[in-house]
Amino acid sequence: MVCDGILWIRNEILVLPIITTMSSLEEKQELDGLRRLDPQVISSIFDRFFPIVFNYARYRLNDIAQSEDIASDVFMRLLEAVKNGKGPDTNIKAWLLSTASHAVNDQHRKNYRRPMEEISESIQDLQATPAEASEQRERQRRVQIALSKLTSEQQHVITLRFGQELSLEETAVVMRKNVNAVKQLQLRALAALNRQMDESL
Repeated sequence: MVCDGILWIRNEILVLPIITTMSSLEEKQELDGLRRLDPQVISSIFDRFFPIVFNYARYRLNDIAQSEDIASDVFMRLLEAVKNGKGPDTNIKAWLLSTASHAVNDQHRKNYRRPMEEISESIQDLQATPAEASEQRERQRRVQIALSKLTSEQQHVITLRFGQELSLEETAVVMRKNVNAVKQLQLRALAALNRQMDESL
């Protein structure tokens, strides 16, 4: 369940970013400016979407340096695609997150045989006691381990729906699936995540 930017899974908590939306007219103007390679529009797109792409990658990879690299690479791919006339047609955010998903999957393949590293920085309540902070880090570690055991597609749908707080329709656009397929995938992914959490107890 998501409440005020927080994902609750079996009494486990993850803090999620909040995303703002644009009107279709603003989005169309932004797409037109991007196609013209207008520096102000490109800067605006970068400022608005870099944190979203970074958080998406960090949520799936659990590594700050790799997430920064992937987010930067996604924006380089955006500029190259636009220069070649192959950039996003309708939805910049969907294009960026779809590209980030592919980049994260590539990174997972590269990291497949490496051991998973612990989160070096965790989001903590500044007034938490050391015991509470330690307990929160342990819960986050368990959720990340459980999430890493899901299929790539299940990780993707959970990240989009709960990490990025996209609607079912927005998630369907990013994943290039219909809404009912996204609902079923999300249901299976959450069930698998809960099974993994139960097994780790």
